[in-house]
Amino acid sequence: MTSRDHHNASFVKKDGLSYQSGFGNSFESEVIRGALPRGRNNPKSVPFGLYAEQLSGTAFTSPRHGNRRTWLYRIQPSVTDRSFETEGIPFGSVQELQVDPNPMRWGKLPLQTGVNFVSGMKTLMSSGSPLIKNGLAISMYSFDEDMRDVHIYNSDGDFMIVPQEGSLKIDTELGRMVVSPNEICVLPRGLIFSVHKLNANDPPTRGYVLEVYKGHFDLPELGPIGSNGLANARDFLHPTAWCVSQQKNNASCTIHNKFGGQLFTRQSPHSPYNVVAWHGNYVPFIYDLTLFCAVNSVTYDHLDPSIYTVLTVAGSEPGTALADFVIFPPRVMATDSNTLRPPWFHRNCMGEFMGLIQGGYDAKEGFVAGGASLHSCMTPHGPDRVSYDKAVADPCEAPVKFTGGLAFMFETSLILELTKFARDASHRDMEYAKCWSGLVDSFSGWDLLLEEGESEDREQ
Repeated sequence: MTSRDHHNASFVKKDGLSYQSGFGNSFESEVIRGALPRGRNNPKSVPFGLYAEQLSGTAFTSPRHGNRRTWLYRIQPSVTDRSFETEGIPFGSVQELQVDPNPMRWGKLPLQTGVNFVSGMKTLMSSGSPLIKNGLAISMYSFDEDMRDVHIYNSDGDFMIVPQEGSLKIDTELGRMVVSPNEICVLPRGLIFSVHKLNANDPPTRGYVLEVYKGHFDLPELGPIGSNGLANARDFLHPTAWCVSQQKNNASCTIHNKFGGQLFTRQSPHSPYNVVAWHGNYVPFIYDLTLFCAVNSVTYDHLDPSIYTVLTVAGSEPGTALADFVIFPPRVMATDSNTLRPPWFHRNCMGEFMGLIQGGYDAKEGFVAGGASLHSCMTPHGPDRVSYDKAVADPCEAPVKFTGGLAFMFETSLILELTKFARDASHRDMEYAKCWSGLVDSFSGWDLLLEEGESEDREQ
């Protein structure tokens, strides 16, 4: 049973589903008209014999502008579920973490069969700990089995899913969503969900996951850009209420809880998708990356990648993020004849994990769609020799539309530790650092330096 709210012109239809638009708004939705209480959140008699249950994503006393919570009106409350098993299992192959300052690159995560979204997730790196609610983890997933009668919620943090190959249908307590390559999905902490292939006969899917243990994703400040540009709030889509049938609600199911990096399991006598109405601002969402409004230099120089920030999670210092989600979309590169168009060589106080959704990346040869790279804090990186030589030879006399691909970056102020899986993966490029070996000495001023040195010796 799906929401009847779609009669309202402000609702957006996509992939056969109805969505509400806007970022940071307070939404409301109901499957049955009149199921949502009016004038109060927790009446003694909820319409249609429903139970009121609040899902809080922030502390009760968080400032109003950042306070996030949603009221759910459901057929049975979550407390009717049985207890979790007393022992958990490690989630995402996080084990034997080690730091390594070397630049790293991986090819495509091999497509996996016989696994679902949860069992098919492989964590590459992490920092901090969900136990103190500070840090993040970066994973990749590949699966071919739907989460039939199996659901999960994450007590550790928010998930951002970035599909690279194959569309996903995601069921949640607040509604259903479809997310495809060139789109992203964010699932907030504590929300129960399950992930499926869009069509049962689709081949295995593949993609990336960013998990943040602290805070929530927000839009970056625009500063001198003004009031428009980058990711516009109206383009973020949130689900509308839906509810399973009575037969499906009365069937038992398995619910996983990611808690302290461990996966705990319990059996529920009813479906978690029995929410008939809800209202609030703690809601999952999807965003179409092709709607990003890029800004760039129209005179000279390649500007800082922060101008391509889609979403951010605040860090402990003003202006320094726990995590930024940055994309490098098709865009016009309008610079003068003496500008190197690819990113410059640099060392950064932030760690940069890059992925490629489709096409190629203009600063690296051999960076394949579905692959990834890591340049950690203060690890030097930049265009490889082939890309650098090509950029130097580019006359760069007129604007050029780059349409060759869509890359993204998870950027963090934390130092990331690599899992054993990431270090030993068969698809890791062990020769990656050699891509810069051809950047030879072409300095033309050695004789002048010698003259200057001799002059200094005479003065001394």
